[in-house]
Amino acid sequence: MSRFGTQLAGVAFLGVLVLLGYLAVAIYDKDFDDSELVTLRADRVGNQLAPTAEVKVKGVPFGEVRAVRSTRTGAEIVLALDPAKIGTLPGNVSARLLPKTVFGERYVNLVLPDRPQGKLGAGYVIAQDRSSNAIELERVLGDLLPLLRAVQPQKLNSSLGAISQALDNRGQPIGDSIVKLQDLLAQVNPLMPQFKADITGLANAADVYTGAAPDILQALTDLSTTAKTIVDTRADLDNLYTSVTSATGHLNDFLRKNKDNIIGVSVESRPSLELLSQYSPEFPCLFDAVNRLKPLMEKALGKGTNEPGLHVTLTVQDPRGKYVPGRDTPRFDATGGPKCYGGGAAAPGDGDLGPANSRAERQLVAEILKPALGDVPDWSSVLIGPALRGTEVTVR
Repeated sequence: MSRFGTQLAGVAFLGVLVLLGYLAVAIYDKDFDDSELVTLRADRVGNQLAPTAEVKVKGVPFGEVRAVRSTRTGAEIVLALDPAKIGTLPGNVSARLLPKTVFGERYVNLVLPDRPQGKLGAGYVIAQDRSSNAIELERVLGDLLPLLRAVQPQKLNSSLGAISQALDNRGQPIGDSIVKLQDLLAQVNPLMPQFKADITGLANAADVYTGAAPDILQALTDLSTTAKTIVDTRADLDNLYTSVTSATGHLNDFLRKNKDNIIGVSVESRPSLELLSQYSPEFPCLFDAVNRLKPLMEKALGKGTNEPGLHVTLTVQDPRGKYVPGRDTPRFDATGGPKCYGGGAAAPGDGDLGPANSRAERQLVAEILKPALGDVPDWSSVLIGPALRGTEVTVR
């Protein structure tokens, strides 16, 4: 072969190489592809969506991502769809950007609407899915990605391996445990209304204690002051206890030596006390009459005047004659019980000491303490009555 032929063959070979390179680049750039191009507008894309990413509909490939361009409002994604399949998609189809795996790249998932309208064609603009489910899914994936980035793969692998070894050959015990748990939950479920009612009651009790918290704190503050006072007067209290102990000893000796006399006095004074009890309704009238008599006596004795002494007016009347036995003999035949002559009729009464420790007070104290303590003894008013007397009642 001549030199010219050799040079011509070399030039032809270089031309073939250039043509093959151009064809490879053109095929890679899809220059000979007849795919239908549509545009997807999204608010953001991320780093996981790249050109050549897949476009799927219900898991079936429909094309690929041809280009990704950023805009002021987000991003525009050019989708190259299979011309044989694009006609099966409605014009109001939407799209989601989903990852293939937890750590994998994203792909475009076309979502078919509930009410299809028209047919999708070349040059159409697809909107990103803005339904509540799509937003929630995107939020979950967005929150999960930083967590997965923070987890070190080698440590995660070690943890999963340890869990795998721990669960190896333990399927039957775990299954039995799950069955027992199911039986337990079946027994607990009927009790849930009562549990809910108990929780509600606990909340109501907590509200009551919350409302009473200032009073409780004030009571604790007062109690601390009382405790400090007791501590400060500890020496005086010790002396008091010593004196009381000594007095108790003397009183014990006195009672032991005079118990017979005390019993005798009690027995002998019973008739007198019964008589005083019978005439006790007369005492208020008597004391009132004495009280009204006091200013009259002071006036009769000249109080407040320059003439102290007895001031009376005496009137001499004709005598009734001599004393006649039987006619003028004093008679002690008064009957009818206690009376108040000149001061109004004596009101009948039981001769008690007022409302303190009375039957009414004992019943009131029992009603107040019963919700917290249940049945209470009759003598509870002796202990609690002094603390409750004079307190105010507030209705809420």
